[in-house]
Order: sequence, then C-alpha cells, then structure tokens
Amino acid sequence: MTAATPARPRKTRANSSRQDRPLPLHQQLILQLACLFIALTVLFPIIWVVSMSIDPRNISRPDALNLIPPGASLDAYAKVLSKPTNNPISFIGLMTNSLKIAVGSAAISVGLGVTAAYAFSRLRFRGRETLMIAILGVLMLPSVATIIPLFIFLNQFNVDFFGLSFNLRASLLGVILTITASQLPFAIWNLKGYLDTVPKDLEEAAAVDGATQFQIFRKLVLPLSVPAIAVTGFLGFLGGWSEYLTTYMFIGQKVSDWTLSIALNSMVGQFARTTSWSEFGAFAILFALPVSLVFFFFQRYLVGGLAVGGVKG
Repeated sequence: MTAATPARPRKTRANSSRQDRPLPLHQQLILQLACLFIALTVLFPIIWVVSMSIDPRNISRPDALNLIPPGASLDAYAKVLSKPTNNPISFIGLMTNSLKIAVGSAAISVGLGVTAAYAFSRLRFRGRETLMIAILGVLMLPSVATIIPLFIFLNQFNVDFFGLSFNLRASLLGVILTITASQLPFAIWNLKGYLDTVPKDLEEAAAVDGATQFQIFRKLVLPLSVPAIAVTGFLGFLGGWSEYLTTYMFIGQKVSDWTLSIALNSMVGQFARTTSWSEFGAFAILFALPVSLVFFFFQRYLVGGLAVGGVKG
C-alpha cells in the first residue's frame, strides 16, 4: 500500500506578506503624481469659476495664475442673493421652485420605480419580458425627443381644483411629470438590477414565518435596497435640479415659476458681451452648492453589498 503524497504547504502567509509590502518609492511617486494630475484636471474648472466670482474686475478668464485675484471680494454673491435677475423674483423663490421640481421628480420616480422593479424582479407574469424591453426602448430615447409630445399632451389639461385653476403644461406640476417620465425608465432598470442581487432565501424565510408579500417588500426588501434607492434618488434630484430645456419650454413665460437654471441662463447677454462674469460665477457656485450638500448627505448610504452575507450557505 503506497503512502499518500503529502500535500504541498499553502503559501497564504507568504502571499499575504508579499501583498502587505509597500510599493517601491518610484512607483509611489508615479501613482501620487497621476492622482494629483487627475485631481487638478477635475478641480481646475471649479477653481476658475471661484476665482472669477470673487474678482471685482468682471473679466471672463483669469489673467494670471492667481487663485485669489487682486481686490477679491464677495460683492458678487451679495448682489446675486439680493437681486439675481432683472425680473421680479428672489433667489429664495428660484431655489424653492428648483427644489420642488428636483424633490418631486426624484420622489415620484423612485417611488414608482422601486415598486415596478420589485415586480419585474420577483413576479412572473404574462408580457413581463415585453414590458421590460419596451421600458428599455424608452430609456434609449433622448429626453428631448419626448418634450414635444408631452408638451402637446399636457397642454390639453386644465386643472380646476379647490380654487386652483391652471393649465397643467404651464405649471411646475407639468414640469415634474415630464421630468419623471424621462427618469422613470432608468429608475426601474437600475433598481431591478440591484433587487436581482438580493437573496431570495431571505424572502422565503420571511414567508415561512408568516409575512405577507407587502410586509416582505416593506420590511425586508426596502431596507436592503437603501444603497440603490439612494443612488437613484440622488441622480433623479440632480436631473430635476439642473434641467433647463424642459423647464424653459413649459414655464419660461411665467417668471414666478422660474428656476435657478433659467435665471442662470438669463444672465448671459447677447453674444456674452454684457454678461457680468463675477455675478455669473457667484450664481454658478450657489447653484451647485445644494447638489453638493445632497451628495454628502447621501454619501453614507452609497455603499453596496448590504445583502451579501445575509444568508449562510
């Protein structure tokens, strides 16, 4: 009877120690220089706009490599906050309208998207594949292709409800519905892809314990889907906040419903000859600030793999 061949010793300790070794100095320098170059490339436009916003000379581009121009002041920010445009609307009014569109479109697209995504991910019904392909086809269309049909469709509805009388197209509600129509296909596909990774064993265990389908969805699936919901909600908020063409076409003639994007574009004079570039830069910074705050708020939720390890194999 032949003796068994002894197994070769594993080299996990040697491999781990090899991986823990620091990179050589020249490789570290190369990587750090590459990261520094990428960071400067990304931050250069922001630095340019910030420098332009605090420059009292009202020039369109820096004339020297100075982060802080001579005579820098915050007068442009004060002017923008006090009177952003020549029209009778305040900066707070512009921001409120932008928030209504951004929050409304993000909330509706995420709310409808997560329920539809759960149905496509877990339920099997007739026409499921056809509907998914149809939604994908709508997602492939550019949003500008649907503006005219939605403009004509919503223009036919006049709302008269509890003393409110307005045309649905020429209102913030119509803009929210239009932006939601363009965001909903992405929300469905993005959330469905994440829900497919949630282990079904968790739902089966909850069903064995007596949970209904709605309880499984509300108490189990939704908490596990927080990362995907946060990403989808943030992208929806960003799309509604920065949307210009749809908003201008629908409510451009109604100054009281103007948003920050419409007001920012109105600051650019004909051929950009009469533009106050300092105020334009200050307005651009203030326009981007709320989105940055929302990003930092959602950053704690932008983690994946919460469902990984939930079931022991």
